[in-house]
Amino acid sequence: METAKGGETRDAARRTRLANERTYLAWWRTGLTSIAVCVGLGRIVPGVTDATHWPYELVGAGYGLLGVGFMLLAHVRMRVVEAAVDRGEFARLDARWSLMLLISGAILGLAAVALVVLEP
Repeated sequence: METAKGGETRDAARRTRLANERTYLAWWRTGLTSIAVCVGLGRIVPGVTDATHWPYELVGAGYGLLGVGFMLLAHVRMRVVEAAVDRGEFARLDARWSLMLLISGAILGLAAVALVVLEP
């Protein structure tokens, strides 16, 4: 019969793994949302307006790349967390990843705002 502490540790690892799976899916949802913005901004908006197409296509493509980046980061992050759980450690998100996402999102968000404000 196992001790209460051993059972608690195993349960905590299970909960952490399940949380990691949910987080993985959240990263994927964010990636898919970015790709949906890519299609909307890069294809649909230019198709229904008389505005110059290339700025919308460029910013839309940026959102598509961001979406793929979220999906790639989801995979990397899931593997890092799983390895940390196996070792009984905690895996922090690398600050470089969060900074890259912040900069990418800020640039694309400002570009989208500029298109809305500046294009007739």
